[in-house]
Amino acid sequence: MTSSFEARIGALRKLVSSVGAEVLLVSHQPNWFYLTGFSGESGMLLVEDGKSTLISDGRFTTQAREEAPSVRYVEQKGSLTRAVSDFLNQRRYKRVAYDPNHLSVTQFDSLRKAVGGGVKWISAPGLVESLRMRKEAAELTVMRKAAKLADQVINHAIALLKPGVTENEIAAEIEHQMRRGGASGPAFQSIVAFGQRAALPHARPTAKRLKKNELVVLDLGVILAHYCSDITRTVYTGRAPSRVRDWYAAVQRAQSEAIGAVRLGASCGEVDAAARQTLTRFKLEKFFTHSTGHGLGLEVHEDPRVAREQTARLESGFVVTIEPGVYIPGVGGIRIEDDVAVHSDKTEVLTRASRDLIEL
Repeated sequence: MTSSFEARIGALRKLVSSVGAEVLLVSHQPNWFYLTGFSGESGMLLVEDGKSTLISDGRFTTQAREEAPSVRYVEQKGSLTRAVSDFLNQRRYKRVAYDPNHLSVTQFDSLRKAVGGGVKWISAPGLVESLRMRKEAAELTVMRKAAKLADQVINHAIALLKPGVTENEIAAEIEHQMRRGGASGPAFQSIVAFGQRAALPHARPTAKRLKKNELVVLDLGVILAHYCSDITRTVYTGRAPSRVRDWYAAVQRAQSEAIGAVRLGASCGEVDAAARQTLTRFKLEKFFTHSTGHGLGLEVHEDPRVAREQTARLESGFVVTIEPGVYIPGVGGIRIEDDVAVHSDKTEVLTRASRDLIEL
């Protein structure tokens, strides 16, 4: 992987130069992991023209030297802000780039004061993220495994659904199965929503018990070897009434149309529109209250956004979720979500659990 890290930093250096900076401060953990392999949660990476420098505290010294041998390591003394400002002053950098999305106002103000005048601070959002969107072959291999584990976990959770079980119990079993399968944990707090609570797109598990004739929304993702998966399935406990079947068929069709729109060169707005137009035909668009999807990788939500009027175009190596849904107050919700990879000659759906309506 050392060669991959060097190639990534090499590509980033060109972007840093293009914004007129001598050095870029990388203060977001997923970004410095992507560039170096360092998985510690505290520190800052300075991407320079020569050998880049990782600054962290004594808790991570051994870890940093083992995980990121291709970069220079500096153990901070005192605060991280002080260590970074001291390093910048020693190097006498005059044009310093930073990402305002990942550097707090307090951190930025402290750095400016400590470094002093004569330095031009260049706001450069999203430079690393622009590289992260294009997954390499090795990254896609890991993401396929993460998707497969998500399939297994959600199928296991569905098999446990029966009247009397609580949302909290299913959520606990979901995380247990993730870790048994090799995941380091959930990519986000799993969504387990029964009955009317399924109308809440981001419902948190509660002590609510499952009843007969209720919709159930399960939304989960695993972190496997640092990469995320994300899947949603909806089931019904009993024989679904005709209106639920119609709603489900509409969401399933909307997802199918959106997945069909995922192809090299398509804009994210076009993919979102494919789902939205289908639900409009079924007179359900007003119940679709969020975007169609998002990028996926080291974080469960990353670029690009698959939403209204988004002009970013899909490239080979992008991985996005496709997750249309409808949410009917007082009744429940239906969402179907899968992870989709874009290739130069095809589209690959990574998650494989059945998308058909399951009646328990």
